[in-house]
Amino acid sequence: MAKKAVCVISGGMDSTLCAKIAQNDGFEVIGVHYNYLQRTEKKELEAFRNVIDALDIRTKYEIDLPFFADIGASALTDTSIDVPVSGLGEGVPVTYVPFRNGIFLSIAASIAEKESAEAIYIGVVEEDSSGYPDCRDEYIKQMQRTINLGTKDETKIEIRTPLVHLSKKDIVLKALELKVPLEFTWSCYKSEDKACGVCDSCRLRLRGFERAGVKDPINYA
Repeated sequence: MAKKAVCVISGGMDSTLCAKIAQNDGFEVIGVHYNYLQRTEKKELEAFRNVIDALDIRTKYEIDLPFFADIGASALTDTSIDVPVSGLGEGVPVTYVPFRNGIFLSIAASIAEKESAEAIYIGVVEEDSSGYPDCRDEYIKQMQRTINLGTKDETKIEIRTPLVHLSKKDIVLKALELKVPLEFTWSCYKSEDKACGVCDSCRLRLRGFERAGVKDPINYA
């Protein structure tokens, strides 16, 4: 039987590249996507479905987590908080969703145990990101330890973060090298029609393409 890996796939560039890397590592990929009433929920779900079709991923989970909107405290889930468009600042931005990756990884671990998967891939980026605390390498290592303590003795799950120390430029170049379907991916925090080009996520993505010397294939306002 093929070895399996659960991949958390938002529909963005980073997570899509992660899924492709998992396939290249010899894993049968199980795609997991979360709908949490984020501003671009519909577009991200569309991107996820296009990505898994393009990568021929046969098994998928689409998990609804509406409680994130009840918690709020993030510009992604609370429409009373504006998504910043003034550039990449210092500190943790208001687009941070409290402990989102911890919850995502916990659910992915549950699926991995059920599916007898030996790895979870997640596209966190520490060095060239928005500064989210749940994207740090040390945090992910601690989550792996916690997950293995809280599952069956025979369950051994490795959390793999192949992008964690890469720059956005490196991510773009790696995605092009592996022929990742970047045209289907979506990164914008604000818009579901054309990417706004001015939110943190768009700025990071555009900077990566600019430094890589190639044009982003998606449309911007």
